[in-house]
Amino acid sequence: MQPLGPQQWMPGAAPERSVNFLPTDPLLLLLLLLLPLAGWLGWIIGRHATARRSGARVTELSSHYFRGLNYLLNEQPDKAIEVFMKLAEFNRDTVETHLALGNLFRRRGEVDRAIRVHQHLVSRSNLSEAERTVALLELGEDYMRAGLLDRAEALFDDLVAMDAHAPSALRHLIAIYQHERDWHKAIGHARRLEKMTGESQAATIAQFQCELAEQSRQHGARAEARAYLDEAFASQPGCVRGYMISGHLFAEEGRWNEAVLAFEQAVDADVDFVPEILPPLLDAYAHAGEMDRAEKFLGHVVDRYHGITPVLALTDLYKKREGERAAIDFLTGQLRQRPSVRGMMALIDATMSSTEGEARENFLILRDLTHKLLEGRAMYRCNHCGFGAKAHHWQCPSCKSWGTVRPIHSVVSE
Repeated sequence: MQPLGPQQWMPGAAPERSVNFLPTDPLLLLLLLLLPLAGWLGWIIGRHATARRSGARVTELSSHYFRGLNYLLNEQPDKAIEVFMKLAEFNRDTVETHLALGNLFRRRGEVDRAIRVHQHLVSRSNLSEAERTVALLELGEDYMRAGLLDRAEALFDDLVAMDAHAPSALRHLIAIYQHERDWHKAIGHARRLEKMTGESQAATIAQFQCELAEQSRQHGARAEARAYLDEAFASQPGCVRGYMISGHLFAEEGRWNEAVLAFEQAVDADVDFVPEILPPLLDAYAHAGEMDRAEKFLGHVVDRYHGITPVLALTDLYKKREGERAAIDFLTGQLRQRPSVRGMMALIDATMSSTEGEARENFLILRDLTHKLLEGRAMYRCNHCGFGAKAHHWQCPSCKSWGTVRPIHSVVSE
């Protein structure tokens, strides 16, 4: 509604009398006196109407924004993108909207569109330094997702040099160097990140040094491999992977007693890695002629480790030394305490040799069923992201965390 002007309040044309005439009607006199006030109020009301229209515009913007966020939280990215695109067209100066839009494009795999959105933001001359830095970080992530690692590396290097969001940029650079397997650069930047944030990177740095040790070992450079292992132990004393690599180095040189000690130290450092350590450890025991030591050590491991792997190792040992009946009795007693499908398969295999006819056929059926239970079953799980795997990985293939993939302790898996 338009504000009422002064003329609309006039009761009619003034009578053609003396200009000095003052009406005697008190209501008419009051109206005449309020005319200036009415004009001023009309101006104020007009300004307020404009403000209301501006407020309505802000309300509309907020409505679009929160609707888009709602779609995003409800994992409806298509609808969220549609809302944010309208919002970006409505107000081209809204940095947050463009950032959200680019992020959504990247999450949907439309990396080219995400790059264009973030490049457009970076090219603006009216951005604050903080806004430009955030846009550059997002653009760097776009480049990483697109596989343009050289561009991403250059961009993050510039951010680190400017000390702008340096920790985030350093983390991205470390991820790039891990992908490229440039472990020296990864170590250098991890140490820089540790110094900058105060957050320990010791375990991660030790893994990088173990990667270097493995590379050297595979190329036959054992002295170089041991030098990297020394650095790994300096970063993380008791590094289980370091002990395992050391054991393999000793075994390759035929130094079996030293290999046994290294593998035993690996078990003591982290008993969860028993499934990975026991095969080379048992081999080292056999070559060193230390089977009594093997039996004693496995007995200690069975008490500490809840899975079936050391039990099966002891079962095989008892079978060789004391016969099949002793092995079956031991395994049967252990399965009562720690039920396991793998253990049951081993018990079926051990029992089948002494059965014939229909009983053997039944055992074969039971064995096939238990085998199918294990087929495709994840034996390991990442403690960080929940990724399941049939084989062990030092770095989780999903979340890229180090040392978080562990055996699953369950009736079926272990």
